Amino acid sequence: MHKVSFFKSIHVKIVLIYVLLIIIALQIIGIYFSSELEENLKTNFQESIFQRIDLVQYSLREEMLKERDEESPTLEQSLSLILREFTTGDINEIRVVDSRNKVLATSDIDNQSIVGQRSNDDIVTKSISAETYLEEIALDPDTRKRVWVLATPIFDAIGPNGEVIGSIYIESNIEKVFEQMSDINGIFAVGTAISLAITIILGILIAKTITKPILDMRRQAQAMSRGNFSRKVRVYGNDEIGQLAIAFNHLTNRLQEAQSTTEAERRKLASVLSNMTDGVIATDRKGKIILINDPALNFLDVTRETTLGRPIASVLGLDQEYSFEDLIHMKESINLNYSTQEKPFILRANFSVIQKETGFVNGLITVLHDITEQEKIEMERREFVANVSHELRTPLTTMRSYLEALADGAWRDEAIAPTFLNVTQTETERMIRLVNDLLQLSKMDSRDYKLNTDFVEFNKFFNRIIDRFEMSKSQNVKFIRYIPEVSYFVDIDTDKLTQVIDNIISNALKYSPDGGNIRFGFTVQDNMLKVMVSDDGMGIPKENVSRVFDRFYRVDRARSREMGGTGLGLAIAKEMIEAHGGKIWAESEEGVGTTIFFTLPYELDEAGDWE
Repeated sequence: MHKVSFFKSIHVKIVLIYVLLIIIALQIIGIYFSSELEENLKTNFQESIFQRIDLVQYSLREEMLKERDEESPTLEQSLSLILREFTTGDINEIRVVDSRNKVLATSDIDNQSIVGQRSNDDIVTKSISAETYLEEIALDPDTRKRVWVLATPIFDAIGPNGEVIGSIYIESNIEKVFEQMSDINGIFAVGTAISLAITIILGILIAKTITKPILDMRRQAQAMSRGNFSRKVRVYGNDEIGQLAIAFNHLTNRLQEAQSTTEAERRKLASVLSNMTDGVIATDRKGKIILINDPALNFLDVTRETTLGRPIASVLGLDQEYSFEDLIHMKESINLNYSTQEKPFILRANFSVIQKETGFVNGLITVLHDITEQEKIEMERREFVANVSHELRTPLTTMRSYLEALADGAWRDEAIAPTFLNVTQTETERMIRLVNDLLQLSKMDSRDYKLNTDFVEFNKFFNRIIDRFEMSKSQNVKFIRYIPEVSYFVDIDTDKLTQVIDNIISNALKYSPDGGNIRFGFTVQDNMLKVMVSDDGMGIPKENVSRVFDRFYRVDRARSREMGGTGLGLAIAKEMIEAHGGKIWAESEEGVGTTIFFTLPYELDEAGDWE
């Protein structure tokens, strides 16, 4: 899980913002309070000094204007006495200076040497000349403390017409005011620190009430990103955050439902894609494969790893003829021929474009359908029609030629006419056999027939058919029988199976040379009778052995027609054997001979069961 940095945590941010706001507020309050308090203290201090100066000034003016005799104390003595009375802890020193800047008296006992001396203080000179008081805060060079220096003129009378007769110079200890302010600022700083500590604690507690539901929602969002929708956010109140938590829980439920629906649809789609017989390939908007199902992999004989991410035109082998843009605009299907000499294989590809409502192409869906059997059936149908047409055209052409000759007068020739009529009769019978075979195949293809089965002893049944051919054969061919003595019974339609065996023996006789052998026999394998008819004829080429049961197939077409064959005998035999629950096949070697095999279910003879 991704961990949030300490200073990036919303909890810390809320506390920091809260504390910073408190600090800013306290700083503003502190600066305003300190400046106002300092100004107030200084004003009170100065007003108290001014009040005492008024009293001192009145007393000093009376003494300086008073007439003196010999018995009276000197002016300096009188002034010193007044100054000592008004000197308190706040006032360090008071001096009296006359209008000629001569120091008349000082309250500082240790500084009596300046009495009678000229004052060098500029503030006194300026105060006398300006006839107003002047003040400044200076640094005492001895104590390194701040003092408030005040020089105020002494007038000979109260009112606007008074003349300056001197000046009062006062040094007051204003450092006490600044020390008091320092103490107050210290107390304020301690109070600020205590308030900040309390604020931080309260801020943490208050921030928790805000951040705890948010942290719960964060944890829930992280769990949802991992696919866990079972958790719920606790609702702590009905305020905006509480309403957000309720909405978040509702969103979780909706997402869970949507995820369940999406997962169900995905499983359905995966099941459909996996179990459908057609191949499906999906691409992105650039034509690269992003999805391919198992049937498509089997059709193309590729692996999923080698196809994902590859262009579809390349995978289908169309990159030389078509681009991806061509496939997008492809309206017709394309046949993909992957046939080999050993095995035909043809696919039909249909293309469908995936588009948004705006028309933007998102990708391409390709459906692959195996049409090998369909093409094979279509080819066999065309070949069947061509063969039927050919088989009918040959006797009809012959008949037309002989009938035209007879119509032209050959019927009057007693030597030629019977021959011509015999030929037309033979060709007519050949066409009748062809039509009958076609009708029989049509009935078997449509399952419009019924087997009239009965249990018969196959040994006797097979021997009777062989005996019939052996007695009627015209060429010098030897029949060899390998028929077991144990009786085996089969449930067969004797007429149809007689037709099958007649057809097989007739073919063997047709293609057997004079002096050759035809072998008959059967064996037992897995509850089936395996019947064999073998000849020493010309044989069948290896690549055509599997085609001898196709309709109209002939190994030697010219010889088959001369012997009246239609090319449908083994095709009919195959249909009838399969209708009896057996199989039929051929084994042949060119120039050596051919063997036809077929199987039938059997019942072993049991005493008392059969008579």
